[in-house]
Amino acid sequence: MNNNDERKPSIVDVEKGQPEHEHARQQQQQQQQQQQVAGSRLRPPSALEPFASEPSGDDQPGSRSASGDRFRLVLLYVLQFTSVGASIAAVVLIWVYMGWEFGLPALLITLAAVFIASGWWRWWYIAFVTAPRDIKALTRYIKLLGLVRKHAKNNATIGDIFAEFVSKQPEKACLIFEGRTWTFREVNDYSNRLANVFHSHGYKHGDVVGLLQENRPEFVATWLGLSKLGVIVPLINHNLRKNALMHSVTVANCNALIYGEALADAVAEIADQLPSAVALYQVNEATQQPVLANAKDLTTLMQSASKELPVNGVKKPNHHDKLIYIYTSGTTGLPKAAVITHSRYIFIAAAISLVAGFRADDTFYTPLPLYHTAGGMMSIGQALLFGATVVTRKKFSASQFFADCQKYNCTIAQYIGEMCRYILATPVSPVDKAHKVRLIFGNGLRPQIWPQFVERFNIPRVAEFYGATEGNANIVNIDNTVGAIGFVSRIIPVVYPISIIRADPATGYSEPLRGKDGLCQLCKPNEPGLFIGKIIPNNPSRAFLGYVDKGATEKKIVRDIFRKGDAAFLSGDLLVADERGSLFFKDRTGDTYRWKGENVSTSEVEAEVSNACGYRDTVVYGVEVPNLEGRAGMAAILDPERQVDLEQLARTLKDTLPSYARPQFVRLLSKVDMTGTFKLKKLDLQLEGFDPSGIEDSVYYLTPKGQYELLTPAIYEQIVRGEVRL
Repeated sequence: MNNNDERKPSIVDVEKGQPEHEHARQQQQQQQQQQQVAGSRLRPPSALEPFASEPSGDDQPGSRSASGDRFRLVLLYVLQFTSVGASIAAVVLIWVYMGWEFGLPALLITLAAVFIASGWWRWWYIAFVTAPRDIKALTRYIKLLGLVRKHAKNNATIGDIFAEFVSKQPEKACLIFEGRTWTFREVNDYSNRLANVFHSHGYKHGDVVGLLQENRPEFVATWLGLSKLGVIVPLINHNLRKNALMHSVTVANCNALIYGEALADAVAEIADQLPSAVALYQVNEATQQPVLANAKDLTTLMQSASKELPVNGVKKPNHHDKLIYIYTSGTTGLPKAAVITHSRYIFIAAAISLVAGFRADDTFYTPLPLYHTAGGMMSIGQALLFGATVVTRKKFSASQFFADCQKYNCTIAQYIGEMCRYILATPVSPVDKAHKVRLIFGNGLRPQIWPQFVERFNIPRVAEFYGATEGNANIVNIDNTVGAIGFVSRIIPVVYPISIIRADPATGYSEPLRGKDGLCQLCKPNEPGLFIGKIIPNNPSRAFLGYVDKGATEKKIVRDIFRKGDAAFLSGDLLVADERGSLFFKDRTGDTYRWKGENVSTSEVEAEVSNACGYRDTVVYGVEVPNLEGRAGMAAILDPERQVDLEQLARTLKDTLPSYARPQFVRLLSKVDMTGTFKLKKLDLQLEGFDPSGIEDSVYYLTPKGQYELLTPAIYEQIVRGEVRL
């Protein structure tokens, strides 16, 4: 493991090649040529090409040494065949003149020598050691496909499947929230009451009703109830404010918006800008409570509604109808609404359940936001689709994580990497191991703290997964390999067609690098590249449903991968695979970075910072902070006269951006370099980081009080040591 890590180029090395990429290209060419000579002898071509049916073309276009390498490779093959021929002749002579007693051992020795010299032994060794993992995954994947096809055949919706468990186990705990238990019957009753209210108000199949609410059981029951009418429910991030919130409502073409009492102020800020056709429904803690002007009191309306499922005049949704929209941030700016159908929801929830090895008698713990895929589909889906019990809470608490697991007898807990670091930083407690958690699952557990975390909290298994809400390249670590986010089979890669392809340094490694034939090129083991998943329409595991915005959908598709006309989902992430096929996350590409477990779109933040500074030239990027997951946001603002009011900037960004998107550092530039297309040169600034001792400009950091203060070398060292918390 350590040896493999040493051979992998760091993302810093990768990024340094972007501004002057010729040197990086030359180094990459040399490495790839060496790997091709060695790799061509490592295993059969089928093990290298997960879903390629044709050769991917020449390695590096324009390489002057390519023809020389091919000549040396041909010469190597000629020498090998000559040696094999000479060995066979020697064996024949020994057999003829000395008899089978000497001939047979000579034959066996020769076959062994040829086997070792050809490199095939290495492929067979890899196949042997990875076979148990691959066979286990294949078995579970077949079960998954069987379950998915059964639901497709029955035209089942989420409501249909949930109704089966309501009938079988009405009094079993479905959702537990901060001490309050909701049975399957209670969740169903709430969802039916809500469905009846909206049915009586004229909402029907295909309408869109946004949901803006904090974590609570009503959140789940609300979208579940609307889904029974065929109404699509965008799950809006409750941290959003003003422009981002307004965009989330309008981009989904909402006919109405349901919001919680605690978020009434956020809705009030945009109420006058909302289209007049958008109806507002406020959910209060009690009936007959005040609501915003022009809003309806949903809590009171539901009190008298029927608990029976509305049938008359209701067009029943089908298996492939749109269910919810989940917002994801990308390189194009404001949140994009990713389409989740009933079939897609079923596949994602069932995939993590069957592949990771969940059971119906498990009790799940998730403090993650329920508007995200991880909490709202992977965990909540275990209750809705498999009849399990899910424990959630309003907000994550590091000190209460395992205390809650112990209190509610949870057997499976969900995390994101940032959470694990916070939990590990809590004081050692008897609660650490006084729980029944047999497995944790999530994404972003750093390899640097993985061993310490599982040792301290006595975690038998970690199911680290990787995937995008809208994507089709989703993988799971099923064999406890430290740091791995999943794997690609080396012996049966065609079963799940995902690949890592070479990326072009000139595009910031966000676009594929193509050969002379215009096709993409597969990465060798330990070579970072873009992670993609082949698109197969009408296959729930391979389809890419994209976003509500069709233009944004097209930007995530790469075409002509290994043959003309094929297509794949472009994840936008750099991954690397080791020799055994275990996959490791390297970094995000393009203009999106991850902080506090959220994706941050730099273009959106740039717009808000620029507006707050009088429309000054602004560039936003993520910088690595030692011992912290993801990248902290840094805004570089052109301000040679030092006229930016940092106090006002902090106040404005607090109102306009969610906490995770606010820049942690601000750099006031005296001058700025522009590209030929009049864009700020972001990469040079990013490489300089936030160390004030190496930067001529003034750098400021966001204090815990929410103010920007001068970053001195002493404070920088405190941040690096973790003494100042970002």
